[in-house]
Amino acid sequence: MGRNGDFDVDRSVDRAMDLFWRRGYTGTSLQDLLGVLSIGSLGFYAAFGSKEQFSLRALERCSALQVEDPVKILEHAAEIRPAVREVLVAMIEADRADPSRGSGAAGEAGEAGGDGAGPSVAERAVAALCRVESALAGALDRAKSRCDLPPGDPVEFARFLTTFVRGLRVVGRARLGRSFVEDALAVAMRALD
Repeated sequence: MGRNGDFDVDRSVDRAMDLFWRRGYTGTSLQDLLGVLSIGSLGFYAAFGSKEQFSLRALERCSALQVEDPVKILEHAAEIRPAVREVLVAMIEADRADPSRGSGAAGEAGEAGGDGAGPSVAERAVAALCRVESALAGALDRAKSRCDLPPGDPVEFARFLTTFVRGLRVVGRARLGRSFVEDALAVAMRALD
């Protein structure tokens, strides 16, 4: 990605991602995308190919923004609890900053499966979720080998935390408040004791 003449592809994808987050794949028309991008249909097709290809590019960008930082934190964690808490709090704060956004990659995946976007969107969303789960499992396994965790399967802990994060995104959209989220976070962190 990058620049294509005077057209900044990355910046355009960033602007248009909001449409998918707020309206979903089906609710976002090609005309909506053209309006946000301030380009004509020929320019759009030259830069992105199709709406589906654009949604895949937006999903990749979303995954990079939502997955890369947590993965880096977890892969380099010296202590598991502060690292897990940092990742969870970052995700909570991102959703609190803009609770009207959908659940990013997972929202796109759930919606795109049956409306023409094709299975590749869903597969990429699942892959992004699996990357976070894998990073969690790896960090938890390293912590277990240092005796920093109670007995248990690191993969099961990782799956629980991944599910918890998905649930936090739903709660964030419901705007149930900070104390609700903090209570849930405290319970999730106790699972590591």
